[in-house]
Amino acid sequence: MPQRRVISGRSQEPRQRFAEELRRLRGERRVSLRQLGERVGWDWSLFGKMEKGETISSPEVVQALDTFYGTPDFLMTLWELATGDKSQFKERCRRYMKLEAEAVSLWHFAVSVVPGLLQTPGYAREVLAAGGYKGKELDQQVEARMSRKVLLEGEDAPPFRTILSEAVLRMGLRDAGEWQGQLDYLAEMAERPDVAIHVLPFSAGPYGLDSTDVWFLRLAQGRTVAYTENAHTGELIEESASVERLQRAYDAVRDMALSPAESRKFILRLLEEVPCDPMT
Repeated sequence: MPQRRVISGRSQEPRQRFAEELRRLRGERRVSLRQLGERVGWDWSLFGKMEKGETISSPEVVQALDTFYGTPDFLMTLWELATGDKSQFKERCRRYMKLEAEAVSLWHFAVSVVPGLLQTPGYAREVLAAGGYKGKELDQQVEARMSRKVLLEGEDAPPFRTILSEAVLRMGLRDAGEWQGQLDYLAEMAERPDVAIHVLPFSAGPYGLDSTDVWFLRLAQGRTVAYTENAHTGELIEESASVERLQRAYDAVRDMALSPAESRKFILRLLEEVPCDPMT
């Protein structure tokens, strides 16, 4: 009679299992985090965050660990499972929100949608409804999004810079009145000294972030983290080399964008193009 397989007792949740296996492998090698960093060639603090489940890092880092531990494709397979686990999106989003509240400055690039911190309730409602929310859940999501805007209020509000692809401003809402309100709000926010809004015009040509909405958060310790997202998922990026690559791409896009003053004029011109409501 075949023996029954022994249950390991390890987590069946992909992200947690990935962290557990990292701790197990390092324990078996009997190396400290600092020693691991020296031998693999990455910042040792990154491995500590990976083992705590705070980040899953990048495929380059995971491949280096597979090589060091002599586990070909083992950690990479776990990494892929952790990356594709939809249940982790809310967890990553919660961690991002926590870091966002602690940020001393924020900057952002938008491919197709106005960033949540600059959305009006009408704009947020139509965008969220297009994403499948309805009824009470839609109301809750709109309320939650509007509550984030408190971040930009008060004397201690962090500086905020965003670059909006022209596509963001060309894709209006079905409700012309709500769209007019959104453009009005952007023009109003653009006058604030702690808010910088750039427009990246179509005439600028191809650019490096053409498919990526990205946020950068500068934290009090001087560390910068990034968060990339689309309509279905998001990824918090804390590994310094990956953040630096995104930062360089962002800087190149900013160099191609209009100045804040030119961008406000651009928004005002679009505002003039919005059809007037015949009832007003």
